[in-house]
Amino acid sequence: MKRLTLKPPSWLPVDPYILAIIGTVVLAVLLPVSGTGAQVAGGASTGAVALLFFLYGARLSTAEALDGLKHWRLHLTVLACTFVVFPLLGLASGGLVPHVLTPQLQQGFLFLCLVPSTIQSSIAFTSIARGNVPAAICAGSFSSLAGIVLTPLLAAVLLGSSAGGFSAESLVQIVLQLLVPFLAGQLLRRWVGGFLTRHRRVLGYVDRGSILLVVYTAFSEGMVAGIWHQVTPLRLGGLLAAEAVLLAAMLALSWYGAKRLGFGRPDRVAIQFAGSKKSLAAGLPMASVLFGAQASLAVLPLMLFHQMQLMVCAVIAKRRSLDPLPGDGAAGEASRPAPGGAATPSGRDSAPA
Repeated sequence: MKRLTLKPPSWLPVDPYILAIIGTVVLAVLLPVSGTGAQVAGGASTGAVALLFFLYGARLSTAEALDGLKHWRLHLTVLACTFVVFPLLGLASGGLVPHVLTPQLQQGFLFLCLVPSTIQSSIAFTSIARGNVPAAICAGSFSSLAGIVLTPLLAAVLLGSSAGGFSAESLVQIVLQLLVPFLAGQLLRRWVGGFLTRHRRVLGYVDRGSILLVVYTAFSEGMVAGIWHQVTPLRLGGLLAAEAVLLAAMLALSWYGAKRLGFGRPDRVAIQFAGSKKSLAAGLPMASVLFGAQASLAVLPLMLFHQMQLMVCAVIAKRRSLDPLPGDGAAGEASRPAPGGAATPSGRDSAPA
């Protein structure tokens, strides 16, 4: 199998898909949809979210996930980073209000801490750094699977009424839009899995196009509601600084914490990359369900964090790839972990590996 490499200067990119999302935001700012058009766009967005989670369920191999449970200590460590340590740091960000973050930006900052980990970019970075790629595949898949349930529940507990008026009705809506399509995908995987595998590239465009529709609808609603008047350049600078501290803390905790727990270098690499990142592809549709008209402001911290994590992790993975390993040389090259067909770290983590 061809070894995954990063070629300068493309190893520190501005993700093209992030550029597409930014372009969609600009379009929503200049030409927001309203009235009947907003109702049509909202209905299409709801359908797109359901389709996304159906595809997530249909692509996730249940057999591979169960097989990956053999490395349960690593997966529990990644899940603890994603759904325990991250949320605790998100709660601590409440101390930044009102001097650094507005209450609305802090809620978005907390929401990003509740989102599951990435899949494809975690795999790619783990491969580049010569870590445990199979473990990264399973850890990312487990995180995405757990996030379908844990992210809405954590949002209900930690965000409360700020998450668009979270209520029993909202919980039912989440189950219908996220969990039911996912379970339907799992049940139908036997019949549709082969088709999805054969047309993976085309369906990848469906994934990304659906998310762009969700972004356009959310930011259009935000423009019509006038919430963007609450964000100033100074507040954005404060948000970026807070996210830089958050990312640095999680990178350090996942790396050195894994060492204290007795994991070897390949596992520590997988834990660091899977445990320190957040999925834009999973977070955007969830935010559209949780926050409603406030979703545009709520996902801004996640969008900025996503690009920051890609750039920083690209540097770290490149440096880790130069670490001397036992058996390096002609024999060592043959023993390095295979990338498992991972995509380049472009952040396109919308389809589970």
